[in-house]
Amino acid sequence: MSGRDVWADLRGYRQQGEHLVVGLMTGTSADAIDAALVRFRGVGLEASHEVLGYRETALPDDLRREVLEVAAAESLPLERLMHLDAALGVHYAGAVSELLSESGVDASEVSAIGSHGQTVRHLPREGGQRAFTLQIGSASTLAERTGIAVVSDFRTRDTAAGGEGAPLVPIADWWLFRDARESRVLLNLGGMANLTHLPRAAGLEAVVAFDTGPGNAVLDALVGLATAGLARHDEGGKLAASGRVHEALLAELLADPFFQLEPPRSTGRERFGERYAVRLRGIAESLGISLEDTLATAAELTAASVADAIRRFLEPHGGVDAVYVSGGGVRNTTLMVALRRQLSELRVERLDELGVAPDCKEALAFALLAHLTLSGECGNVPGATGAAHAVVLGSVTPGHGPRGVAR
Repeated sequence: MSGRDVWADLRGYRQQGEHLVVGLMTGTSADAIDAALVRFRGVGLEASHEVLGYRETALPDDLRREVLEVAAAESLPLERLMHLDAALGVHYAGAVSELLSESGVDASEVSAIGSHGQTVRHLPREGGQRAFTLQIGSASTLAERTGIAVVSDFRTRDTAAGGEGAPLVPIADWWLFRDARESRVLLNLGGMANLTHLPRAAGLEAVVAFDTGPGNAVLDALVGLATAGLARHDEGGKLAASGRVHEALLAELLADPFFQLEPPRSTGRERFGERYAVRLRGIAESLGISLEDTLATAAELTAASVADAIRRFLEPHGGVDAVYVSGGGVRNTTLMVALRRQLSELRVERLDELGVAPDCKEALAFALLAHLTLSGECGNVPGATGAAHAVVLGSVTPGHGPRGVAR
């Protein structure tokens, strides 16, 4: 297919009234592939939607271990990165096929896959330099194995426009959850914690979003270190629940300069990942602090840094009435209790209260971002990423068949 044919087909996408799009997301924790099958009716942000299916597919232990090792490596052979890129593409294709089978939908009915990919390096802006970010999970492998067009590499167009490349979910938060009467915070507790502020009755230009700091990544890494990798996480926060917060250690952790940065800001495993957990464990052991107390302190760090960010940056900016939480952190009871305690003046609810399953939101968001790209519409929010202007995000890898991009 020629470039002219591809762009003609993109124009044709807008003319069709209905599309099925799969959204794929693997987060910083690299624990699973989240896949959502979404029906869109209409174009761009005017579209309505219906989630037809959702599936969470765990990454095999050896593949997850390789992702975490590559993400933490200071240097590595390019061949290793290339093999991981292809392997993730294969598993993404498997997740899509399983989702479509469970949903009773043939691949020929799907217009596109929006694949975020697996972040293996994220370097925020520093010292006036542009941000750099790398997500892998071969779009070509995914398109070849499914026959479906793939929209991928969403973040780099935003960084080229001077942004952080993250967060990208705020446009979906605004599309899904804006309200005329309630000022809302949409908080995602993934490997990192990030939030979107939707002041009541606000337009997209008023949206503020940024990373608050660590989410589950430090907690998961501490458990992995303590069990020599046999456990991925503290199930339900039970170990942390049996511990006590070490206040002096918490104060030291909260003194990290990152928490003082003005938004827009972003972070990742480079700052709050395995190396951070190793240092934290070393400090805790030198002070005679147990694993349970260390986990309780790390959970409190996430909750306290979220609460501080809300009070410092959001309450003066249209106020906050309620916080709605999504991501894997909602399953950590100790973390949710700490969050409600730190934000005792606000309503803190799971995202279910707004009709969207907490685990599904980011996959739904990347289905929307693919739909926006194929509609020829911008997908970033400059107020969230710091980009100089709004841009159309992503790269399109055509699928099979006569329609190529959108069948």
